[in-house]
Amino acid sequence: MKKIALLLPLLSCNSGTEANSQELRFSAIPDQNSTELVEKYNKIASYLADELDITVTYVPSSDYSASVEAFKSGDVQLAWFGGLTGLRARAAVTGARAIAQGTVDPNYKSYFIGHKDTGLTPSESFPQGLAGMTFTFGSESSTSGRLMPEYFIRQETGKSPQEFFAGDEMSFSGDHAKTAALVNAGTYQGGAVNYKVYNSMVAEGKIDPAVCVKLWETPGYPDYNWTAHPDLGEEMIEKLQAALIGMTDPALLKALQRPEGIIAASNEDFAPLEDLARELNLLR
Repeated sequence: MKKIALLLPLLSCNSGTEANSQELRFSAIPDQNSTELVEKYNKIASYLADELDITVTYVPSSDYSASVEAFKSGDVQLAWFGGLTGLRARAAVTGARAIAQGTVDPNYKSYFIGHKDTGLTPSESFPQGLAGMTFTFGSESSTSGRLMPEYFIRQETGKSPQEFFAGDEMSFSGDHAKTAALVNAGTYQGGAVNYKVYNSMVAEGKIDPAVCVKLWETPGYPDYNWTAHPDLGEEMIEKLQAALIGMTDPALLKALQRPEGIIAASNEDFAPLEDLARELNLLR
């Protein structure tokens, strides 16, 4: 029998206790509009409940750090993390492991974007013309909206973001959709954004690509992943991994923005990202 429990509040009594083998609570980094995420992840919860014949609860997170903290405390036993948040969660929970990712995630990308009034145009080279302009990242804990863009800024310019941009006007919007919207509105002259979110917002008419211009596409890097808490136990983790990899319904894959499909993942897949995060002092 399918058992689904959606959007229940976190219960403090669950914290730090072993997960009920008949219940799965999961969360995800809030990299887009929270209302849209609820609708998307409720579909994933229903699918997992059917596949595993257990109660599945999607627990929304207020921000990137909250999703990591919920995983650390045991309030959730599965999370859809970005590369950096996944690294932080696994570093804090011995035995936690990445188990699945989209087929695109080993070679993920960011876009550097700019408002049309900057006069900057698309290029195959890093947009050096953004120097001295106002700029916004996404979340401070985002891989595609902060970690990797900062790495490429330093690599391509020899400067920190504060040195390269108008330092007092560099900010963190909180998520990718807000970054794109702020640049589209001209609030910031430039920004760094998850390429899938940008493409989706263009397709849905939420931003105008002639106004919010894609200036540069970064080289690829490992990013998003499903990470499982060891409290689930090895047998349940294996079943969960199989269910995620076996997700073939186009509607579910679209909800996860992974229409290309889901593949297995391991902690070792993110070793290069871990080295970089430590180099930039972003892994704690």
